[in-house]
Amino acid sequence: MVRYVIRRLLQMVPVFIGATFLIFVMVYALGDPVAALSGDRAPDPATAAQIRRELHLDEPLWQQYLQYMGQIFTGNFGTTFDGLQVLDKMGTAFPVTLRLTAVAIVAEIVVGVTLGVLSGLRRGRLLDTGVLVLTLIVVSVPTFVSGYVLQYLLGVKWGWVTPAVPIGAPLDALLLPGCVLALVSLAYVTRLTRTSIAENARADYVRTAVAKGLPRRRIVVRHLLRNSLIPVVTFIGADVGSLMGGAVVTERIFNVHGVGYELYQGIVRQNSPTVVGFVTVLVIVFLLANLIVDLLYAVLDPRIRYA
Repeated sequence: MVRYVIRRLLQMVPVFIGATFLIFVMVYALGDPVAALSGDRAPDPATAAQIRRELHLDEPLWQQYLQYMGQIFTGNFGTTFDGLQVLDKMGTAFPVTLRLTAVAIVAEIVVGVTLGVLSGLRRGRLLDTGVLVLTLIVVSVPTFVSGYVLQYLLGVKWGWVTPAVPIGAPLDALLLPGCVLALVSLAYVTRLTRTSIAENARADYVRTAVAKGLPRRRIVVRHLLRNSLIPVVTFIGADVGSLMGGAVVTERIFNVHGVGYELYQGIVRQNSPTVVGFVTVLVIVFLLANLIVDLLYAVLDPRIRYA
């Protein structure tokens, strides 16, 4: 197992370099940050040249990338064009989005897996049909529609929750945004679990367990569910990075000042250091999440062994 972890970590190095290089090139090649700083007015040529020298924008992109990577390994993610440290922005934005993502992941696991198991065990019955129809509706409705509807009903009309998340983003205020963020993924988790449960329920090891007279609860939990969760764990692991990076719409609706909010502001203002720095950390989160998923395979299925 240790050799496998080391090998996977070494495989992550070229993936990280390739992903960050593509991000760096696309962000810095698609716009002129100096022109964005000047707004509608044309920048003074001498001032623009000085800013480009200070920010190393007059150098080739590959040299800018090497300098940027050297800064990252020393813990310096650069300075925004308005003079703020990107690392300081990360220190305030990532904890908020991590709490928001944690709420979403818990909702996916608890509600999605539970509905999927109940639906898979009752395949073809009324409950199964209702779950399939409900998840199809959830997948079809865009996040900004469901977000605004739930915000109006639960927050404005009925007053059950706070419509907008206050500064500091306490956990109780993130429950509704977290559920909205998890809705589409929750529907996919439900359908994945339902399909996997329905397929494995006809497997030989389940029939053998039933023939031995094992309790139904033990058969479902220890045998059926354990072997059916592998595709679900794969999806949830890949979904962690997607939820953190794709929370732009949800954070805008509920006024959450997290990663999505900072990315949106950085893109609108063409603040390249902010965008590149935040996306670089998201790449690391995505790679680590996939490594944890691969390690969980051996826990869920003892037949899986890594040489």
